[in-house]
Amino acid sequence: MTRSAVYAAEVTLSDGQRFASLGAVVVRNRRLALLWLRRQALRLANGHGTALAPEPVRQPAGDVRPVRFHGSDAPEELRRWATDGAHQDDAIRALEAGFPALFTVLDPAVGLSLTLAGWRGHPADRSSRHTNRS
Repeated sequence: MTRSAVYAAEVTLSDGQRFASLGAVVVRNRRLALLWLRRQALRLANGHGTALAPEPVRQPAGDVRPVRFHGSDAPEELRRWATDGAHQDDAIRALEAGFPALFTVLDPAVGLSLTLAGWRGHPADRSSRHTNRS
């Protein structure tokens, strides 16, 4: 009996010394991991600091809560990453090759970075996820 591959995806916030998870999922393939990351990037970009209207359908567990960005281009960068074909192609190729797919935006006004990460394995297998940026 073979064990099927799983992929994890997580959104974290860091001040350079500490980090906190804003949400994470474990899914059955890399495309679902990337889809979840894209969804979170758009949720963060569209709801930065404001309450989002309830969505008409029940959303999967693990959706991140809105974050307020202060004086940065982070929402636009998140939206660009989520909607640009080249960025998405790079991310899926990284996952296909067994590398983590990472995207980080900075909010220098408050010294925070927000990272979207996807990798093959379980959340406990995240030792190398902060070593690349795509």
